[in-house]
Amino acid sequence: MNIYVDFDDCLCETGKAFSRLVYELFGKHVPYEDMRYFNLQKAFDLTDEQYELLLIKGHEPEELLSCRETPGASAVINGWIGSGHEVSVITGRPYRCYEPSREWLDRHALRDVKLYCLDKYGREDPSKNTGFSLSLEDYYKMKFDLAVEDSPLAFRFFDHLPGIRVMVFDRPWNRQSAFPNGNYLRCRDWEEIRESAAAEHSA
Repeated sequence: MNIYVDFDDCLCETGKAFSRLVYELFGKHVPYEDMRYFNLQKAFDLTDEQYELLLIKGHEPEELLSCRETPGASAVINGWIGSGHEVSVITGRPYRCYEPSREWLDRHALRDVKLYCLDKYGREDPSKNTGFSLSLEDYYKMKFDLAVEDSPLAFRFFDHLPGIRVMVFDRPWNRQSAFPNGNYLRCRDWEEIRESAAAEHSA
């Protein structure tokens, strides 16, 4: 299988890290379970200036490297790789975050996964082109059998793959979201993702 894995809140606990950072920066206490929106500005009720500062601070290398692994992520992914599956991490992080993101993966024993930065949310300069930045045109040429994603805003990136199975990592901001079709399955943790993927592969 070719497998797509999102980075933030699938591989690592970014939402919890941002909740802590918002408290440190602005004194706002919004617990992780109360983060009802994927949009961080809305989730934390921030001004435009606060939101801009949060994105700058939250994407600094030391912040990215300090994010804790989502329990079980590396074990499941390495199990897939060991079974001959190909895993690509497709992240919406800014292009400038590639190096610390790659370092995070390497530190967490995920050296064999490919990492690409895809401008999922229209934040990047489209003229930029690097070996790790992925244009939408090139992304849509890629084929995946399975995806692990938490963001409802990213579901549209699977529209060109009618047969894909999407494991939606259960997070507070996606619990009220309607899934596009029956190929989407909500999973509570990586063990449930592993079991569901195994059942799908053997079907």
